[in-house]
Formats: sequence, C-alpha cells, structure tokens
Amino acid sequence: MTTATTAPRTAPRPRRPLRSLLSGPAAAVLRSEARLFLREPAGVFWILAFPTLLLLILGAIPTFRTVDPALGGIRLIDAYGPVTVLIAMLTAGIQGMPPVVTGYRERGILRRMSTTPVRPAAVLGAQLVLHGAAALLSALLTLAVGRIVFDVPLPRQPFGYLAALLLAVLVSLALGALVAALSRTSKIASGIASAVYFPMMFCAGTWLPVQVMPSVLARIVEVTPYGAAARALGEATAGGWPGWGHLGVLALWAVGLLAAAARWFRWE
Repeated sequence: MTTATTAPRTAPRPRRPLRSLLSGPAAAVLRSEARLFLREPAGVFWILAFPTLLLLILGAIPTFRTVDPALGGIRLIDAYGPVTVLIAMLTAGIQGMPPVVTGYRERGILRRMSTTPVRPAAVLGAQLVLHGAAALLSALLTLAVGRIVFDVPLPRQPFGYLAALLLAVLVSLALGALVAALSRTSKIASGIASAVYFPMMFCAGTWLPVQVMPSVLARIVEVTPYGAAARALGEATAGGWPGWGHLGVLALWAVGLLAAAARWFRWE
C-alpha cells in the first residue's frame, strides 16, 4: 500500500489593497503638498490661468486672427497655441517648483524628514507630480479655449503631439530640479529661475514665433529645449509626426538635466 504525498503549498503572498497604496506615507505627502499648492493663488493663477488668459488677449487683436502667408497660411493666433502651452510648462517647472523645494531645504524640513519613515525624496516626488500635472492641465485648458473661442485647430497628429508634450514637461521639471539643486536659498532659486525663464520664453517663440525667425536664429533656437518643443508641437498640430531631430533634442536635454540635477542636488 502506497501513501500519496503532496508538496506543501506555499502561502499566497498577501496583496496590498489599492486603498493602502493610496494611504501610504508618500500619498500623505502628496495630499499635503497638494493642499499647500492650492492655497497659493498666485502660483495657481500663473500656471493654470495665465497662459489661457494670454491666448485670449492675443486673440482679441484682429491681426492675430487673419491668415499670414509668412506663417505658411495659418493665423498668428494658431502659431501661438504651442507657445502658450510651453509658457505653462516653463512657469510650473522653472518659476513654481524650485523656490518651494529650496525653501524646504533652507528651513531644514528635508533634513528632519530624513529621520522619519517619510523620506525627503517623497517631497521632491510630490512637487514633480503636482507641477507636472498642473502644466498638463493648463495645456488642456489652453487647447480647449483656443478651439472654442478662436477655432484654433486641435492637434491633427495627437500621438505625436502627446509625445512632444510629455517630453517638454519632463524637460521643464528637470530644469526646475537643476535650479533647485544649484540654489542654496529660495531667493537665489527665484533669481536663477528668472534668469533662465525669459530666455527660454524667447526660444519658445513668445515674442517672435519660431516659424518666422531668420534662418540662422531659428537653427540656433531649435537646439534649445523650448525651441525644439515649439517646432515639435507645431508640426504635430499641422498633422505631421514631430521631427525626430526635435524629439531627440528634447530627450537629450531631459537626460542631461536630470543627470545634472541628481549629481548636484543636496537634501541639506
């Protein structure tokens, strides 16, 4: 008579319910930072409302609503659609995030958090998520208002537009993280951010669309992250896939800025 033997069953690994994942320390930090973010009306205005308001002001100018042959048969207000989207990303990544992170480090908050279960990286991650989400929300608002009020065309190549948009957001956050890494105080962070902000606005085409820049200047601008982003978004809006050269410039800037920020960032 033989006795059947069975291998012992391994106890199933307990699964963490979704609710516990959303209520962990990192999630608590994100909720807290979100409340603080919404309590700053100036920050909310400049990131979420100002780009759309700028588009409305420009669209109210009659010459901006007439077809311009120099722009390839589109209107000036159509050319400024990608520009206002990039302004939201610039404001969120460069002007909004660095003073907050640097202020936390300056007041010793990040150092004190290193002795608790909530690591200081959670604060930096929350800031990246919040400002990235705000920039994307502002972009959607700008696209919707432009379409409804001025009949600005929506991107005819949505997947290419999304790829360029996400790369542009990543570059903005990486640049903001680098500014925070290089700044010892929040005042220094604000100063460096302003010094970077306005040249990048020019490269994005705020004062002169990239499409009508002189050829030499346009080639120089297109190797900057926001010049490349403006061209990539414009190409996707017109219906073509963004040029791989423009996407490559964005990807290289994102990798380089993230590496530099990680190299020089200090929690104390």
